[in-house]
Parts: sequence; structure tokens; C-alpha cells
Amino acid sequence: MEEFAYTLVQDGRVRISHRDRHVVTLAGAKAATFRARVDGADPAAQQLLMARMTGNFKRGNERLARERSRRS
Repeated sequence: MEEFAYTLVQDGRVRISHRDRHVVTLAGAKAATFRARVDGADPAAQQLLMARMTGNFKRGNERLARERSRRS
């Protein structure tokens, strides 16, 4: 299951949600940068990009936590 999802809004904004809860709305240059990077990216790269764009999920321990949860 993918943790993050995004929705493109007609006015150019991008809404990013995490587990079906709205996290952030990107507008302007950030939205344009996101759209350019997400196009053509594989699903794993898209998830990482959305995690980083939210600003609260880029502490560097995401991979470690994911690996620990798989071991249990």
C-alpha cells in the first residue's frame, strides 16, 4: 500500500495526503517543481518525493524504520 498520494487541482496547486489525510498543499514554484519531478518517476521515487515535499518526513530515518517493521 502506498502511504502518500497526490491530487492535481485545476488552479495548478498540488494536494499531498498521507494515509488519506491531507498533509500539505503546494502552490506556485513548489507545485511546478513537484509536477516536473513526479512525471515519469517510478512509484518508489514518487513516494520519496512526496515524503520530502511534506517537510515533516525527511528526517533520514524512514528507510531504517521501514526495514525494522519488516523484520518484526
